Amino acid sequence: MPGCIDADHAALAAACKSGVALCTIIRIEGSFSRRVGAQLAIHPDGSVTGSLADGCLERQLVSDARTANVAVIKRYGSGSPVIDFRLPCGGGLNILVDPAPDREACRNAVARLKKRQAASLIIPANDDLTKRHYIPALKIAAFGEGPELAVIEQLAKAAQVSFDSDPAMSGLAALDTWTAVVLLFHDHERERDILARAVRSDAFYIGAQGGETARNARILQLISDGIPEEQLARIRGPIGSVPACRTPVTLALSILSEVAGQYEQLVPHR
Repeated sequence: MPGCIDADHAALAAACKSGVALCTIIRIEGSFSRRVGAQLAIHPDGSVTGSLADGCLERQLVSDARTANVAVIKRYGSGSPVIDFRLPCGGGLNILVDPAPDREACRNAVARLKKRQAASLIIPANDDLTKRHYIPALKIAAFGEGPELAVIEQLAKAAQVSFDSDPAMSGLAALDTWTAVVLLFHDHERERDILARAVRSDAFYIGAQGGETARNARILQLISDGIPEEQLARIRGPIGSVPACRTPVTLALSILSEVAGQYEQLVPHR
């Protein structure tokens, strides 16, 4: 799925095709680098879409998927009957290997995600995870000027994050629950209309460049425009996880890490 940083979305899209198996982690015991619900698609030629570990687990799943005729739960790591395969973390996994997932259900879920709607998929043959929930991919709507905007766009696209730089502000009409709004203006007067509309939207994150002095002036302006204080409390400023950034690259990395952290809190962990 283009523009999606979530490997599970890509695995789901691959599973729409005939002959592709879908593997889903349904239980984790101990430590592991992925969450319950993480998925991997296995193609008939043995290639994979998605990611569950460092490659060793994927290779074992490819081997096991080839012998599976129906959906089956496989145990890996601690407690597994496969004594010559262990997970580096020492934990144990139950993975549902489904050689023929419900293709129509997969397509319906992918269609909903493309429409920026939440989706779900029934996970068969187990009592641990009966339904896998998905949310649309992270999207950033950025407004501003100068090198900061150019750098954050470059880094976001390198991370395959959907990025919309919209000087005409038409994108404000589509600020959904999975969209972050970032303002990178040096002339803070240009923020007023954008912020007034953003705080009334469903965007999960709204951040505006500038220090404490700029933030205070911004809030006073918006209060004078009649924006309720509870809506103004949604505006982050200064923005980013790194305080007092002095270069466009550092600021962009700082903003992206903060946005990604906030988005992660929205992701269903089941």
